[in-house]
Amino acid sequence: MKDNHETSGKMKGFSNSFNINTVSAGTLAAIFGCTGPALIIINGATNGGLTQAQTISWLFAVYFFGGLIGLFLGLRYKQPIAGAYSIPGAVLVAGGLTNFSLSDAAGAYLAAGIIVFVLGITGVIGKVTKWIPVPIVMAMIVGAMIRFGTDMILSVEQAPLVAGTAILVYLFSTRYIKKVPPILSAFLVAVILSISTGQFQVQEMDSAFSLPQMLFPTFNLDAIISIGIPLALLVIGAENAQATGVLMAQGYKPPVNAMTIISGIGGIVTSFFGGHNANIAGPMTAICSSKEAGEKQGRYASVIVCGVLFSAFGLFAGVVLPFVTAMPKVLIGTIAGLAMIGVLLNSLQSAFAKPRFQIGAFFALVIAMSGVSFFGVSSPFWAILGGIAVSLIIEKVDFATISNDQEGQGGEDEISA
Repeated sequence: MKDNHETSGKMKGFSNSFNINTVSAGTLAAIFGCTGPALIIINGATNGGLTQAQTISWLFAVYFFGGLIGLFLGLRYKQPIAGAYSIPGAVLVAGGLTNFSLSDAAGAYLAAGIIVFVLGITGVIGKVTKWIPVPIVMAMIVGAMIRFGTDMILSVEQAPLVAGTAILVYLFSTRYIKKVPPILSAFLVAVILSISTGQFQVQEMDSAFSLPQMLFPTFNLDAIISIGIPLALLVIGAENAQATGVLMAQGYKPPVNAMTIISGIGGIVTSFFGGHNANIAGPMTAICSSKEAGEKQGRYASVIVCGVLFSAFGLFAGVVLPFVTAMPKVLIGTIAGLAMIGVLLNSLQSAFAKPRFQIGAFFALVIAMSGVSFFGVSSPFWAILGGIAVSLIIEKVDFATISNDQEGQGGEDEISA
């Protein structure tokens, strides 16, 4: 009887987590992930000379398995940990496809997945994460994601009616309408205005269901060095680091090692379909973990919604892609910026509220904002390294108190139930 009552209680709590807040946040995160990022993959595949079937297979791999990652981690840890793929990684491998065959590139993806998996299973990433000062991580989050805020303002310049009205609706909804998430109200108004002004433009693409194609990776040392190693660093130093920082800023205890292990497995599996990786998604985790997703304990439901939509998009990419990509960029940019307000505010407060690691946090902020890339690795990774290096030089005494700052960080890391 006790087991039945416990099961009933868990199911009730699970169902109660699905509400207008979590569903809208998860849907918006999925829309964000299935629009602009999907076009990066399509453009990269076109420039790399891939066939339509190979392109659809790539999309299937990263979206279907990325969605499954979010479903697994959300249900296992009851935290809003979204799964998708590395957007900078897509840019990286798009360039690599012009120099290597798809099978050689897939071999590099497989190598990257193995590297990430080994770093996770050995616990190295978890130990390193606990040593990194929280203010530096939070400053990196602000620098890496501030572009969502600036893109929102630029959208007002490009489409003042759609973007400006969406922002006003968000502000007035926040003030006067308590039962409906303001981000949902802003999104619906923006969609209506975009349609009425003719800004929805369906791409000229063949729309048909296509089965994914499996391939056998081949190993090319040059491809592994040029694509595999930088891709592994991007997964760990960009996406996973961003997601970990976002979750910490929202008061969660992210399972860092488990997130790394799952990201490694995702990279290994997707390589057999020509996909560059499936891992933790920084921006989508930020949307799903924000205050817009409702009460903290139930926000993981938004990741379930996002994961289901991502996996469905992967399965039916050939059918739905032309319609999803019809959404104007200004609409997506505006809504994404509004969704990031809470994340950016919390991260800023965590980065600069205390007098410790201030100079290191400042350098982490500006490095991440700069968008610099060295050796194919994007700015979030270098922001953390640069911030730590500066603090070691100028603020070395602050490291003596780091254990207090990190107390309680890193939740349960076991993957088994």
